Amino acid sequence: MDVRNGARTGALVALLPWAALLSSVVAISGCAGGPSPQAADTPAPFTESDEPEGRKRARIRTELATGYFEQGQTSVALDELKQAIAADPTYPDAYNLRGLIYLRMADNRQAEDSFRRAVALNPRDANTLHNLGWLQCQEKRWDESQRSFEQALASPIYRDRAKTLMTLGICQARAGRNAEGERNLARAWELEEGNPIVGYNLASMLFARGDAATAQNYIRRLNNSELANAETLWLGVKIENKLGDRVAARQLGEQLRKRFPQSREAGAYDRGAFNE
Repeated sequence: MDVRNGARTGALVALLPWAALLSSVVAISGCAGGPSPQAADTPAPFTESDEPEGRKRARIRTELATGYFEQGQTSVALDELKQAIAADPTYPDAYNLRGLIYLRMADNRQAEDSFRRAVALNPRDANTLHNLGWLQCQEKRWDESQRSFEQALASPIYRDRAKTLMTLGICQARAGRNAEGERNLARAWELEEGNPIVGYNLASMLFARGDAATAQNYIRRLNNSELANAETLWLGVKIENKLGDRVAARQLGEQLRKRFPQSREAGAYDRGAFNE
C-alpha cells in the first residue's frame, strides 16, 4: 500500500474486516516523498537549487524510510529516520513518518511525541494534524481528537479532506456524538462518493437511529459491488428485513453463508439474530 496517499485497493477492501481496513486507511497520511504541502502563511519549501545539504540528506533518508515502512521493515525505517533527523533536526516530515511507525508499533507515547514535534516545526501541516487526531481518537481523547481534525480541515490547500471528515465522523460516533458524526460522514460522502468505509458507517448509523430506508441506499450500493464483505452483507440483511423485503434479505443471507460461512455474521444469520 502507498502510505503517502493512503491508497486502498479493491482486493484489500474485500479481504479486510472494516475495523482493520479503517486503521489501514485513516492513519497513513502524508508520510514522505517530498515536503508536506504548505499553508499560505508558511514559508515556501526549499527548491532543488537552494535546498541545504543537510535538508537534502534528511529528505532522501526519509524517502528511503518510507519505502522500508511500506514493506513492513519498521526497524530499518526507524534507523533511516535517525540519520535523517541527525542530518536536519528541523525536517518535519521525518518526525511525522516516525510517528506513524510508532503508531503501527502501538507505542502511542512515542508516536504522539513525534507528531507534536512535526507540528511544532510546521503548525499548518494538515497531514500530521490528521495523524495526531487519529491517535487521540484511539485513546478516546475525544475533544483533543476533534480539535486536531478541525485544525487539519482548516487548511485551505489540504487535499485529503474527505479522509479527515470520514475519520472525524467515525470518531464522533465512537464518542456518542452521533448527529455530528453523521453530518461529517455525509460531507465526506459528498467529496468522495462511493467510499466504502463512509458508505458502511453511514448505513450503520442511519439504521441505528431508525432510518432504514436511507440506510438501504448506501448499503445496497456497497453490497452490489466487489467490496462487499461479511459485515456489509449482514447489515444489508438486517436493513432489508427491517423494511420487510424478505426476498432481498434472503438473497443477501445466502451470499453471506456461501462466501463467509465461518464468520460471526453468518452465525448470527443462521440464528435469526436480526436485532444484534
